[in-house]
Amino acid sequence: MAKPKKTPRPKAETPKGFRDYFGAEVTERAEMLSKIAGVYHRYGFDALESSAVETVEALGKFLPDVDRPNEGVFAWQEDEDATWLALRYDLTAPLARVYAQYRNDLPTPYRRYAMGPVWRNEKPGPGRFRQFYQCDADTVGAPTVAADAEICAMLADTLEEVGIPRGDYLIRVNNRKVLNGVLEAMGLTDDAQRADVLRTIDKFDKVGERGVRELLGKGRLDASGAYIDGVGLSDEQAEPVLAFLTSKADSADKTLENLSAAVGGSAIGAEGVEELRTIAALLAAQGYGSDRIELDPSVVRGLGYYTGPVFEAELTFEITDEKGRPRQFGSVAGGGRYDDLVKRFTGQEVPATGVSIGVDRLLAALRAKGRVTSSAEGPVVVTVMDRDRMADYQAMVSELRNAGIRAEVYLGNPKNFGNQLKYADRRHSPVAIIEGGEEKANGVVQIKDLILGAQIAESATLEEWKERPSQFEVPRTEMVAKVREILGSRS
Repeated sequence: MAKPKKTPRPKAETPKGFRDYFGAEVTERAEMLSKIAGVYHRYGFDALESSAVETVEALGKFLPDVDRPNEGVFAWQEDEDATWLALRYDLTAPLARVYAQYRNDLPTPYRRYAMGPVWRNEKPGPGRFRQFYQCDADTVGAPTVAADAEICAMLADTLEEVGIPRGDYLIRVNNRKVLNGVLEAMGLTDDAQRADVLRTIDKFDKVGERGVRELLGKGRLDASGAYIDGVGLSDEQAEPVLAFLTSKADSADKTLENLSAAVGGSAIGAEGVEELRTIAALLAAQGYGSDRIELDPSVVRGLGYYTGPVFEAELTFEITDEKGRPRQFGSVAGGGRYDDLVKRFTGQEVPATGVSIGVDRLLAALRAKGRVTSSAEGPVVVTVMDRDRMADYQAMVSELRNAGIRAEVYLGNPKNFGNQLKYADRRHSPVAIIEGGEEKANGVVQIKDLILGAQIAESATLEEWKERPSQFEVPRTEMVAKVREILGSRS
């Protein structure tokens, strides 16, 4: 009789495109989210926590991978006749559903912020994961571009609050209506050709003015030597696009003048220019200069999504890539006005505008600048010298916790004291407390400064070691005060 096959053990590995986060990273993110939430709350936005699962129908046409139905998201069907469900791929589509569902109970405008993980069933790559955090703030039901200006101001305040100083970031603002005006000025009526032009505009940052000119015309050779067919426009037809993309000037007034020329007689284009003029004036009135927020026609975001002003926060400092080459960090947040999203549910156009911050990218930027580290100080460790006296050690750790000090009793096998100190080192503990039978009898405890001890062990001479002791004997009644003194010396 054949032996039954053993069930293979599951592999202990993270699914492709996902990762695990440990203590310090989780703490860093929580602290950043708390700071961001504080700014959003100060601006009058209320928190919203919606379901991580939505119907695919509710997510709608804005799925991240439209070429593979239900493939851009993690979707499933509970049975053949059931509705398709999916993990949310962003926090905006759920907001549209929430507002449509509860609009009779919500104030108008409705101002909300939301934070949490989102999931995208896309090909992972370096620094690109299928699960990541977003942090959004949106105003629904406000038709005035004062709402867009407020979002930009709040984004600037948020970046500074989390540790990006003025001069290390720039928020760039454009308007989709201006771009529509440019297309009108070109006289294009064919939808496919208009789409080709929009895709070409989106490449401006990569190929520059000359590259866009070639791609709008006959085509160009790319860096690999391959020939890319162009849109086939004449130089005259392409001129409004190039005027639009190169209209950025030294002042907002001059940029607006150039944009007005680019849109020609287009009414929608003129409306977009006036909206940008209003945004610039409102921001200037609040003290947000071009060193923080500027008009920039090269910002092209979500061409099938946004309907008015669009904005993007870019970090302007240099970092070194994996090959040691200097490069700018790039975008960490973006958003704009999307007046059509709620209409899918209600049949009525509802104006909305918002921003999304990529929290993981922002944390990566702060790490690159050395403003956060991936290590965190661990708890004070109370060692166990006598397992029969566990109540004494628990009383000690309780005193420390009641004093607001993070602390724990060693709960492993206490037989080898050296292992207890190794444990404290692995926990990045700043202090270990020792109370053996002799210390108990004399009413004292030994307090070991682990961080100072490690520093001394690395470089100190014997004389320096004697002058800078890293272990102290103090009365048991002074334990909390001494620990607080040691911790305070490094804060």
